[in-house]
Amino acid sequence: MTPVEAPVAPATLDAVAALAELACIGRDDARGGWSRHLLDEADGEMRAWFARTAAALGLAVETDANANQWATWAPDGATGPAVGTGSHLDSVPGGGPLDGPLGVVSALAAVSRLMAEGHAASRPVRIANFAEEEGARFGVPCLGSQLLAGDIDTHRVRALTDGSGASVAEVLTSAGLDPEAIGRDDARLADLALYLELHVEQGRQLAPLGVPVGVATGILAHGRWRVTVTGRGDHAGATELGSRRDPMLVAAAVIRAARNRAAGANPATRARATVGKLQVVPGGSNAIASEVRLWLDARAEHDADVHDLVARILSDAEAVAREEGCEVAVAEESFSTRVEFDATLTDLVDSALGGVPRIPTGAGHDAGILAAHLPTAMIFVRNPDGVSHSPLEGASDADIRAGVDALADALRALT
Repeated sequence: MTPVEAPVAPATLDAVAALAELACIGRDDARGGWSRHLLDEADGEMRAWFARTAAALGLAVETDANANQWATWAPDGATGPAVGTGSHLDSVPGGGPLDGPLGVVSALAAVSRLMAEGHAASRPVRIANFAEEEGARFGVPCLGSQLLAGDIDTHRVRALTDGSGASVAEVLTSAGLDPEAIGRDDARLADLALYLELHVEQGRQLAPLGVPVGVATGILAHGRWRVTVTGRGDHAGATELGSRRDPMLVAAAVIRAARNRAAGANPATRARATVGKLQVVPGGSNAIASEVRLWLDARAEHDADVHDLVARILSDAEAVAREEGCEVAVAEESFSTRVEFDATLTDLVDSALGGVPRIPTGAGHDAGILAAHLPTAMIFVRNPDGVSHSPLEGASDADIRAGVDALADALRALT
């Protein structure tokens, strides 16, 4: 009698091991942490890893016209619009190991688990790696999801340039994508029934509660403004103090006003403002600058709170500019309105997880962009120190695996 071989179980992905593999890509020795920006070498390696890993799990992989990657599980009998999940693989300059990758890796791991256990999904699951979520290369966050949703002007996007002067159009062309094809993708939006994103917690709300995961309630309104201060370049030693027009003094006023105005706002607005990037021209240690460009990030509970906060900061800067004889120009690079995640979907996810804390977030996400177009929800994984956008960002192996468990449970209930 010929022995019958037992069926080979489908492969599953261990999220902790996968994150360790990704930790080798895009290490930034100068800044510390990781730097992976839209379609640069490191991002290309991350995208190749996604395609290779998803294919090895038996998923169909494609890249859409907006440079977003998708991996699809469509088992026999699965019909209708898909359940979307995933996150992003790019990073801020010198960022942490989990912001973005945790969501993508956990989605692959959760889906591979459902496949292995023989879950009879009634509808497909599509895992997304959204392009340029952080906006580190071209200055616009959630670029891939904004393009998909039709929330940003494509002419503006094609003309955006990075620090080297390369445009989005040129970078897309070099990657084999057609820059004229970017923009709202009605067919793909219609093919998504909902979107559920897992992300490392940014802030420290779960640790005091002693739980590894929670669900999101909403996202603060937030935006970025580029402030350009023009003065007069001159000699640091030969120029009398009274005759200087130093834009660095105005830049310093913006930085100070960002902290003071946010701290002085009504606590109920949860206001915060930050300047984390400056460019000084010409940048010599023995020269008075001729121009300073800085980027103001402002967030608060409601849209009007953000605009009021920015107006107060810029008013303080203008007062110093008048005293110093400098000029200030302001350009809004991005603005995302306050997001409330879908209550019905959040309830379903919460129920699938057995009841977990519900927490707000001050960080933007692709789920927030898609929220205006389809039901979205988020799962957060505990960050013990609350640090993010930093090499110190982290989560324990046990909590990472708890996050995969939670996502698998949610996807099982939703499919």
